[in-house]
Amino acid sequence: MTTTMMSNYSYGVDAYKELPDVLKKYDFKKIAFIGGENALASAEKEVRQVLEGTSYDILTSLVYGENSTLATIERLAADENVQKADVIFGFGGGRALDTTKMVAKTLDKPVFTFPTICSNCSAGTAIAVVYNEDHSVNSYGYPDAPLHIFINTRIIAEAPTKYFWAGIADGISKAPEVEHASDEALKKGQILSHTATLGRAIALSSKEAFYRYGEEAMKDVESSRASKAVEEIALDIIVSTGYASNLVNQPDFYYNSAHAHAFYNATMSIPRQGEYLHGVVVSFGVLVLHAYYDEMDELTQVAEFNRKLGLPVTLEDLGLEEKDVPKIVEVAMTTNEYKNTPFDPEKYKQAILIADQLGRK
Repeated sequence: MTTTMMSNYSYGVDAYKELPDVLKKYDFKKIAFIGGENALASAEKEVRQVLEGTSYDILTSLVYGENSTLATIERLAADENVQKADVIFGFGGGRALDTTKMVAKTLDKPVFTFPTICSNCSAGTAIAVVYNEDHSVNSYGYPDAPLHIFINTRIIAEAPTKYFWAGIADGISKAPEVEHASDEALKKGQILSHTATLGRAIALSSKEAFYRYGEEAMKDVESSRASKAVEEIALDIIVSTGYASNLVNQPDFYYNSAHAHAFYNATMSIPRQGEYLHGVVVSFGVLVLHAYYDEMDELTQVAEFNRKLGLPVTLEDLGLEEKDVPKIVEVAMTTNEYKNTPFDPEKYKQAILIADQLGRK
């Protein structure tokens, strides 16, 4: 038997006010906070205020560190107060929340997540990326999905713009990657189960909002305004793509990511100067995916969208050069994405070059 758990969620500028009513549904008394330093600074005080006068005991508040490594997970799981907690509250973005979910999995404890940025769908997924100390990808972990997500759109709108920007960039990969990964399975004679079919449908449903609200939402975030557009994009990133990820990532099949994330994971092996957020790199990987399948209309649409939002359209935008492409292709062949959705290395190389050439034009 396979159990697929989907997180409940609260959203809006007053999302945290629902916390006491949500907690009443569970037999929790002791709570541990784990999060990024900036995330805790932006959200912890408000959560504590909501819980004032209640019977809940906040045992500790810990800054997770800077990366979701095995050492970080082990250190936090060894903390006495975290071990005593009935539930763990995770605050932050992808790496902080992935760390929190893996700590909870290690200790067999439930998690509530409080995304303070929405740079990816980590707040609602049953998957976590574990990195090496040099920031290259070590492996994927498979924690339980959070019980509940509290999406405070005011805090997300007030966070550094680059994280929202990266979330849109990562979000546009979900529909095409799930679609192509599942299509490749169908070509091999596999039949999509109910779970896979539902996950594919949710992934495809997430596509339109990014192109409809993306530019408007970016302008609103630049003004720290929690608008309708910001809300739609935040829900699309955290809930829609998160739900899709949980449904298409199962013990007997994996359609969650393909060529675009293989590109991201492979580029992590190329030393270079500068900050290249996960979603930002993945957005160029979406161009590679469409070039691989010779989908020129989609390739042009994504390239135009990337250009309007200032996302990468060339290798140079990512601190990469054409001479790096063979190494990227070589490492891509070792990724989880390639293992589940194999692709032709020479064709993949050409797809990277086609995407780059289009961007340079």
